[in-house]
Amino acid sequence: MLIAALVLGVLVGGRLPDLAPLTRKLLRAGVVLLGLQLSLPQLVGLGPGVLVAAVVTVGVTFFGTLWLGGRLGLPRALVVLVASGFSICGASAIAAVSTERDEEHVATAVALVTLFGTVTMVVLPLLGASPEWIGLSVHEVAQVAAAAPASGVATAMAVKLSRVALLAPVAAGVNRRRGPLVPLFLLGFLAMVAVRSVDVLPVGVLDVAKAATTGLFAVAMFGLGTAVRPRGLLATGPRALLLGLLATLLVCSVAYLSLRVV
Repeated sequence: MLIAALVLGVLVGGRLPDLAPLTRKLLRAGVVLLGLQLSLPQLVGLGPGVLVAAVVTVGVTFFGTLWLGGRLGLPRALVVLVASGFSICGASAIAAVSTERDEEHVATAVALVTLFGTVTMVVLPLLGASPEWIGLSVHEVAQVAAAAPASGVATAMAVKLSRVALLAPVAAGVNRRRGPLVPLFLLGFLAMVAVRSVDVLPVGVLDVAKAATTGLFAVAMFGLGTAVRPRGLLATGPRALLLGLLATLLVCSVAYLSLRVV
């Protein structure tokens, strides 16, 4: 759904007014609502070993992707966005760390994380991956739900959300030299996590919030697509694709090895 919205935006790009301000607001609203999918009891229930594996996977993937992007000579802003999206939770992580100065790279990063997240969503089940491995490797939350076996969806989603929990500290670290230490929408994300953790909302409200989150990201992806300029993409296309491939191999490998160790 996200990649379809992005492609549609690219196709109609240049025929619409500047949607960047609205797109940025929609992405950040989606990040806030994403917090309702995560609760502290879920994280505690995973056990210390899986939580350590999540921290190691996110850390190694993030810094490893930064290193790889530097070796490939890609723009630093694009590499930071890719590193965030591939290590944590796809488009929502990209939205969390992006600033107005990054707008020309956001669409590229989202396209990469959606493309390679779809690849891992298909390949890992064929390899017989465990729910834990899927949760630590696949990029988007929705892709994890699609990739996990029916009997292991709950486990895979819980593991994935342990990566989502690292969104706030990673985004705060990235933004330390680029803007407010903790932007308001990240505080909103943490507030929603707190609300979900005390279990005061009915299931119906949570379902609506989940659907709204997906809708916000889809509309935002369309807006991002309208800002894409094909000539700019062609300039970094092959190197950006290589970075996406290498980052995907990195997150899958580190996830597997860290789970074996713990």
